[in-house]
Amino acid sequence: MKYFLKFLIVLLCFGCSHPQRDRSPNIIFILTDDQGYGDLGIYGATDIETPNLDQLAAEGARFSSYYATQPVCSASRASILTGCYPNRIGIHNAYSPGSKVGLNPEETTLAELLKAKGYATGIFGKWHLGDAPEFQPRKHGFDEYYGILYSNDMWPKHPQQGDWFNFPDIYLYENEIPLKALEDQSFLTGALTDRAVDFIQRNKETPFFVYLPHPQPHVPLFAVDSLKGSQKRGLYGDVIHEIDASVGRILDTLEEENLVENTIVIFTSDNGPWLSYGGHSGSAGIYREGKGTNWEGGHRVPGIIRFPNKIAPNTLIDEPAMGIDWLPTLSEFAQTELPEKKIDGASLVPLLTGQHQKSPHENFFFYYRTNELHAVRHQDWKLYVPHTYRSLNGRIGTNDGFPVPYEMNEVKTPVLFDLSQDPAEQFDIADQHPAIVKKITQIADSIRLVLGDRLTGVKGNEVRPVGQIQE
Repeated sequence: MKYFLKFLIVLLCFGCSHPQRDRSPNIIFILTDDQGYGDLGIYGATDIETPNLDQLAAEGARFSSYYATQPVCSASRASILTGCYPNRIGIHNAYSPGSKVGLNPEETTLAELLKAKGYATGIFGKWHLGDAPEFQPRKHGFDEYYGILYSNDMWPKHPQQGDWFNFPDIYLYENEIPLKALEDQSFLTGALTDRAVDFIQRNKETPFFVYLPHPQPHVPLFAVDSLKGSQKRGLYGDVIHEIDASVGRILDTLEEENLVENTIVIFTSDNGPWLSYGGHSGSAGIYREGKGTNWEGGHRVPGIIRFPNKIAPNTLIDEPAMGIDWLPTLSEFAQTELPEKKIDGASLVPLLTGQHQKSPHENFFFYYRTNELHAVRHQDWKLYVPHTYRSLNGRIGTNDGFPVPYEMNEVKTPVLFDLSQDPAEQFDIADQHPAIVKKITQIADSIRLVLGDRLTGVKGNEVRPVGQIQE
């Protein structure tokens, strides 16, 4: 009998030491704002120290060809939470304070799917999907919210305030309650991290979803005093280094609470760097242009995911993926239902776990402004259809946070690049491959019928209504 009791105690202790073994995975999604592809050590930065993010990538998977869905805030964030191209759900550009529209409550978000599965859900950071009460985070599946409702530059201290803009005060919110108007934002990265850590600790006995969309490194830049001057790339580097330290605190918390093995941690950016701000901008690395364009520099950003239970360390994925894919991927990992309405994303689980070696998508579509189709990626080819775009045309300065004026350029006839040979998009080879141009043009025409294209007057037959304030 005593040996049986000893055996029983060992079994019980083994079960206690692995309380998460059979539980749905915890999910932590860390999103930065306007961070470029070349702003992490693991992605080639030599002038910014990012040891925690480099280690996160080494312990999981890193995408070399991950795309933010649109090169602008609100649209990009909508795609992450809904799995849809943002124009499918009527979301374009970046919402200003007092916007009359927002994420339609009838759309199903990742938070709602996980909440229905029993997850505790919290968002700590920048929302930017509508600041009216009916569009705020707790209307979309989040239990808790702490942060700001739109971009941190939408405040009276904007450099163009009074000329182009007349922004009101920007407030820090707790759920639906404004706590205070922000005068200085240097505390914010740390405060958001504090809230995320607290949420993890309070909910460690149940599956949880932490969405941590940092307002930084969107201008204006703010770093804690203790880290200022610590990086070779100036204040921008200090900001990224502080975000890396924030990630380190999150990872340490998971370690302390014995949550590492069954927690998915994702890190990415909402779009490429806002190059107009010179020395206060990120770097797109070798890629062309940045935020506000559909060139590779506007979309291609860091994409890292760690899930020790499922993803092997040091996994490098060269196949392309996009922000639309996170919802179905996390849904599969968590074994939730998918939204009833049509989505555009596809699960990356087979790619991440080595079951498949190919992207689930043959085509990616690049929209901007009010539903303008600018480009299509088909396998390794990327075709740009006629459109205008803003460009700095080599005039990126070293200014201290004041924008360099951009100029408008135009793609007059289709241009084609082979990204496998020319990722920097330097050599237009459309004339050499007329059959490829014709094929991708037909693909572009087919998506116009579905999602529309304002430039050609095609409205699209599967675009759903955006949420509107009921007057």
